[in-house]
Amino acid sequence: VQLQASGGGLVQSGGALRLSCVASALTLDVGWFRQAPGKKREGVACISSGDGPTYYADSVKGRFTISRGNEKNTVYLQMNALKAEDTAVYYCATMTDQYYSGPYVGLRPDYEYDVWGQGTQVTVSS
Repeated sequence: VQLQASGGGLVQSGGALRLSCVASALTLDVGWFRQAPGKKREGVACISSGDGPTYYADSVKGRFTISRGNEKNTVYLQMNALKAEDTAVYYCATMTDQYYSGPYVGLRPDYEYDVWGQGTQVTVSS
């Protein structure tokens, strides 16, 4: 499985962007993570397999929405009301069948994923 993340860019504070994560198939959980310069990678949102539940970091709740596309090989991250502190490289991740550890309640941590996209830069100007 290979992931392709896209949709990043430069936007003013209060603006919106939609990130896309595309693969040949995305049937298991998919997570979005971000890493700002000098900071640790953090989980932003994840969606469980199939039409399972979604989970969000407190810092993005009410502003970001993760969803699966009708094509079932795409996962989106709609980001609204962007803030300067949302500036980071955003990565999507999933796991292979062999790596899947089973259902997880809450934001699945990064070590639960073994397939990562290349990242897309999101810059929010204040």
